[in-house]
Amino acid sequence: MKGKSSKFDEKAIIAQLGNENTREAAFSAIIRQYGEQLYWHIRQMVFSHDDSNDILQNTFLKAWSNIDKFRGEAQLSTWLYRIAINETLTFLSKNRNTISIDSPEGEIAFQLESDPYFDGDHSDALLQEAIARLPEKQRLVFTMKYFQELKYEEISQISGTSVGALKASYHIAVKKIEEFLAGKD
Repeated sequence: MKGKSSKFDEKAIIAQLGNENTREAAFSAIIRQYGEQLYWHIRQMVFSHDDSNDILQNTFLKAWSNIDKFRGEAQLSTWLYRIAINETLTFLSKNRNTISIDSPEGEIAFQLESDPYFDGDHSDALLQEAIARLPEKQRLVFTMKYFQELKYEEISQISGTSVGALKASYHIAVKKIEEFLAGKD
């Protein structure tokens, strides 16, 4: 997972995190480097701008409060993605009653179309509706593979799931999306 700037030196940032005098500046650099890509990763799972922002803030709060526990065994991005996934899944579990995958047809599309941050066309709305109907784990794998173009090995590190299970989940997700879209013709 590459950051958006070649000036971001992960080893230097990790060293700065270990120093109380440079910790805040280093963490600010992490937010600048990974904030947008984490936001869009969360947004693919949650679909609401406000909820995605809240989850992103929770992700960075949790990362900040656990920064001393980061040992550098994984990349910063992998560690942050894992926190973001856990925060997103916690949010989805808590809000299962208000954000239902089995929502009546059109409710998800209405939520997307009424969201001022969604600028997609009808095809995009249908795809998002199909993705929203996936079980959480399949939705997670699909969004990481399809939208973020991560390799299965990277997703495995982030999610703690075997590559074989990820491939199976992705294949099933693609089939479900294809079936949903075929039914909309």
